[in-house]
Amino acid sequence: MQTILGSTGAIGTGLARALKTYPDKIRLVSRHPIRVNDTDELFTADLLDPKALEAAVHGSSIVYITVGFAYSYKEWAEKWVPFIENVIQSCTKENCKLVFFDNIYMYDSGFLNGMTEETPINPPSKKGAVRAKIAQMILNAIASQKIQALIARSADFYGPSISNNSLLTEMVFKPLSQGKKANWLISDHFVHSFTYTIDAAIATALLGNTETAYGQVWHLPTASSPYTGKQWIENIAKELDTSARIQLAPKFLVKIMGLFNPIMKESVEMLYQYDRDYVFDSSKFEKAFDFKPTPYDRGIKQIIETNYK
Repeated sequence: MQTILGSTGAIGTGLARALKTYPDKIRLVSRHPIRVNDTDELFTADLLDPKALEAAVHGSSIVYITVGFAYSYKEWAEKWVPFIENVIQSCTKENCKLVFFDNIYMYDSGFLNGMTEETPINPPSKKGAVRAKIAQMILNAIASQKIQALIARSADFYGPSISNNSLLTEMVFKPLSQGKKANWLISDHFVHSFTYTIDAAIATALLGNTETAYGQVWHLPTASSPYTGKQWIENIAKELDTSARIQLAPKFLVKIMGLFNPIMKESVEMLYQYDRDYVFDSSKFEKAFDFKPTPYDRGIKQIIETNYK
């Protein structure tokens, strides 16, 4: 049994599809799980309830964490640490492997131009500090031989059929498809990597089912030579056959918007990711698995074919 904790988001859903190619049964766990494959086992649970979590993990050989708590430092500070503690405890009891789908918020902001698995950990934000803490909890559990686990890290992601949690979808694809201006944060002159969700899901499933992948941190496959913000908008507009009009949101404006919009308020401390080049290196994975990430132009076309035609 391979179990996905937090199965209804873009990554959890894609992972369920990718795991279908492996022989094990798949269990999807969330408050309101939705079947992806005909044979999926649905398990309704509040993952913050230790007993419910233990029941969800019971009988699993591999557990994947693709949970997405509300984008709020307060929520993250209250929920992530006890949740990870309980997952580690449950996986230890069940003697099952753990795969944690992670982001890059814990990386030192001075080293974003060419991020690798060896990039220094020095979180520049409060949310980044939470991510650093929970990642270290998993690494400590590996080091103490409590569990077999791995961490799979993604850059900001984009892909078909995503809503509410993708910068490109909300700020570029949607407004351009409606004939409006695209939005971008701080400056559109810096390059910015995005991980294609289909690649991320396939790679996470592959890592989980590769014995030698455990005990390590892996960057999920992400195309090289990313576009600048301006190029992202121009290329997406071209495929949508619309004009590439751009509206920039400088830091002071994001702060003002944060007075009325909780998501914008939470975004202020993350703006450092848009005032410098943000380049994600996945060569370790690509070489180990002979995997070529989806090129950006193909990813854009596939999103438009799926969502806007």
